[in-house]
Amino acid sequence: MKGRNEIKLIKNRSIIRFEGKNFLGEVGIDGRIFKALTYARISVGVISQQAIENGISVLVNEKDAEKAVNCLIEEFSEERKSGKVKMIYSINNVSVIGFVTNDYTKIAQELGRNNIFPLILNQVASENRVNIVVSSSQDEKAKNIIETEIFGKPKTVHLAIIGHGNIGGTLINQVLESSEEIRRRKKLDLKIVAIANSKKMALNREGIGNDWNNEVSVTERNSDVDELIRFSKENQLENLIAVDNTGSKDFVRNYHKLAENGFDLVSSNKIFNTLPIDEYRTFRTTLSRNNKKYLYETNVGAGLPLIDTIKLLHLSGENITRIKGVFSGSLSYIFNNFSVRDDKFSTIIGEAMEKGFIEPDPREDLSGNDVARKLLILARELDLINEFSDINIQNLIPENLLDISKEEFISRIPELDEEYQKIKDNQEPDHVLRYVGDLHGDLHQEKGELDVKLISVPASSALGQLKGSDSIFEIYTESYGENPIVIMGAGAGAKVTARGVFGDILRISENK
Repeated sequence: MKGRNEIKLIKNRSIIRFEGKNFLGEVGIDGRIFKALTYARISVGVISQQAIENGISVLVNEKDAEKAVNCLIEEFSEERKSGKVKMIYSINNVSVIGFVTNDYTKIAQELGRNNIFPLILNQVASENRVNIVVSSSQDEKAKNIIETEIFGKPKTVHLAIIGHGNIGGTLINQVLESSEEIRRRKKLDLKIVAIANSKKMALNREGIGNDWNNEVSVTERNSDVDELIRFSKENQLENLIAVDNTGSKDFVRNYHKLAENGFDLVSSNKIFNTLPIDEYRTFRTTLSRNNKKYLYETNVGAGLPLIDTIKLLHLSGENITRIKGVFSGSLSYIFNNFSVRDDKFSTIIGEAMEKGFIEPDPREDLSGNDVARKLLILARELDLINEFSDINIQNLIPENLLDISKEEFISRIPELDEEYQKIKDNQEPDHVLRYVGDLHGDLHQEKGELDVKLISVPASSALGQLKGSDSIFEIYTESYGENPIVIMGAGAGAKVTARGVFGDILRISENK
């Protein structure tokens, strides 16, 4: 190594593995290995002994690997016959990275997070000098990570963004607009290397820029997770994050594969967290086994810091006894307005549709399924094992309108007016309507009680004072008694949701 600050990468090397039992302690074994290789005019690099595995490894030039194996087989022919030496073989296509560091532990952690586990580690403690041997398919990635740790250069984080509709498109623009500032302030180099929809996928190792729409429109590459993984490996991309901004039930099936191949995950998609509890837990095991993270703060409350708060309370031992609130920005807008105005129910729904506050098919929101999913996600944060089928959901749509086309349903929305006017008129004085999610019961048991329903509350209450399309969450705990922790704010919209997803990306990036 020429200088202490130099990180040296030597390619085209082979490991010669020497395996047996009860011979490591014998005097002269190392000497015989060196002598045999020297007589064969083979230069030897790093040498390493694995006492537990009863093996010795030496490093040679790749072109000498076969010759080295043969000369050692000849040298230890007697020991091979007696069984003391079991195997002598080569591992080709490896590289050596040499560097000086005061903290190899931190480097080892970063390498491990990127699925890089040295085949040989050799340390000279007195000089803080370290040599590691890694597969040549990971050598450039390993060198980048080591450089970042030793020289403090900006850490490159490679993003694959799946889905570029309202939320995904807004997120891409937010990342591109903020990248320079984040690089300067946080020393993070966020690079979007993949953008995909359900049909096509644009890949660019150098990073996709402001013309991303054009890159996606002209690409002829099919959308394929296996292709994305292959691309990341071929280009040795470190610090990978896959961001799911779809609502796809099919794409979430790829989460396991992505985690197993080096990707952390961020998702605004609620589907995975509401799959059967066995699948939910198996994925957490996959994440733990691969040292990967999965953040989904926007699954409930869009950009509000809700899930993180509940996680922290639960992990710190605070006994959460109930979570209740208005979880849907769409239904918040509808009932906040319907409760205080003289307009018909159908008029308010039409208004919400015009403003883009509600799904193109309003039944997506009015069915209560979206609120139910959010409630189930919160329940599982408390380690409850409820299933979606355990939730009592009050569907706001009458049965005769459930199975008709979207267009016909929209034309028949005025049929809801009489029913909801009656509900509104039958309330107690100074009360308003709210569509709420309510997790309650004995939350120390395996399952809690989950209700999603329309209720009437005093206009002066916290729920009753909700405005616009805001969401509100009341978290009741043993320590806080009857006074809940209240988190309230914009609970919907592409901008706030994308900003929440962005926050998750930064949270993972800073801790990688």
